[in-house]
Amino acid sequence: MTRPLRIAINGASGRMGSSLLGLLEGNAQFELVHAVVAPGSAHDGKRVFGTGDNPLRYAHDWVVAPKMDVVIDFSGPAALDAALSHCLANGIALVSGTTGIDRDLEARLTAAGDSIAVLRAANFSLGVAMLTRLLREAAAALPEWDLEIVEAHHGRKQDAPSGTALALGHVAAAARNTTLEAAAVYGREGLVGERAIGSIGFAVVRGGDIVGEHTAMLIGPGERIELGHRATDRRIFARGALRAAQWLHGRAPGHWQLDDVIATSG
Repeated sequence: MTRPLRIAINGASGRMGSSLLGLLEGNAQFELVHAVVAPGSAHDGKRVFGTGDNPLRYAHDWVVAPKMDVVIDFSGPAALDAALSHCLANGIALVSGTTGIDRDLEARLTAAGDSIAVLRAANFSLGVAMLTRLLREAAAALPEWDLEIVEAHHGRKQDAPSGTALALGHVAAAARNTTLEAAAVYGREGLVGERAIGSIGFAVVRGGDIVGEHTAMLIGPGERIELGHRATDRRIFARGALRAAQWLHGRAPGHWQLDDVIATSG
């Protein structure tokens, strides 16, 4: 029988970390061996899983980390930097959804691909990964069709358009040999004139408890294609991260994408 995949979670007390813990408890495919939180966290030292005299407890560093196969990181830049150092020192694969990193850490992550397998994504939904692939193909095949990206999220979301919507825009623009900076239209109001040829428009909806919806509309003369994804459960992102970890284990050093995960098996 194949042994469980040994997982460490960096950022274990955050929203994504908590979702991952919920999926890992009692899951025979995985063994959670280390759960890292920020120094000074109220969770530090408390029990995560297990009973008796030696349960797994939250830790604030990697000093006493046991042997592991993959680190899953949803933390912040400083915590990611520490996790990356541990991965590089021990040859451990890294799955990360942390954003907002600076140039120095970005350079470290880029160089890390020479030594370990790294998979990074802003959105770990496998459905969004498939939507991205389909949009790339459609945008390239229908370069003269108008493209609009519509996204909807809960009313508490701070940024607009969403990072996923922007990522879709970047992919579509690249497929048409341009850049999103050159093609994007983020708002329309008043007498804006005719739609600019080759532009990529964005529309944003905010309200209620919408988890996340993204629709790419390719509009041609007399017909329209709509490629969409609707999230109804936040756990899809944790499931995607676990799927990515399973896939990444044993891969050669380099930088991998969720698209690689859905494109291959095993």
